[in-house]
Amino acid sequence: MKTKQDIREEKWSYLTEHKLGRFPFPLQTRIPNFKGAEKAAHFVTTMPEYQNAKVIKVNPDSPQLPIRAQVLKDGKTLLVPTPRLKAGFIMVKPEWVPTGEERKAASLSHIKSYGKEISLAEMPRIDLFFTGSVALHRDGRRVGKGEGYSDREYAIIRELGNPDVPIIGTIHSGQLTDHEIPRDPYDLTVDWIATETGLIKTHSPYKKPSGIQWELVTEEELEEMPVLREIRELTGK
Repeated sequence: MKTKQDIREEKWSYLTEHKLGRFPFPLQTRIPNFKGAEKAAHFVTTMPEYQNAKVIKVNPDSPQLPIRAQVLKDGKTLLVPTPRLKAGFIMVKPEWVPTGEERKAASLSHIKSYGKEISLAEMPRIDLFFTGSVALHRDGRRVGKGEGYSDREYAIIRELGNPDVPIIGTIHSGQLTDHEIPRDPYDLTVDWIATETGLIKTHSPYKKPSGIQWELVTEEELEEMPVLREIRELTGK
């Protein structure tokens, strides 16, 4: 069985060799930006799950910029995790963004000018959750860049009482893999995959995290992510 790192290296190389990636380069070590990201975002907007959602969490990576901008254009509230979850989440309400500036407001370099960092006590209920991926299996298993932040973000919202919500991954079709992806109990799986060619419903048989596995949280992580201490205080765990 290939390791997750083997699968990452394979997909980064594939996108690079076939010139399917986009800035920023190199694609290695990151959630790779890809040609067709706007098409994938468009397919998402046709989903009832998207149309009915009022608050949407989207990862901060480059390939999800089109969907972040679209969320604001469609009058929905955008939640984006801060880098390495150091300051929790940034919230941007559509009424805070002048018409025509949605893409700028959704970019990492300007998002703080339009939105604000919120405490966990201020977190609204999230209706839809996007995650960045290096590779996805059609059964919903996922390979991220290896730092576990999407898994942790989802566990955080569940810990705060957010119900289980649909998870969407947007990738290039070349990032689909048939390899058996090793899976840990805390790994996040996706319900839908959006590519430049269309939507795939995964019918994933794997259970998503229902909260933080505190026994796996290290003292170092508690120092690096004050958000974890905040959760402990809020939930009394």
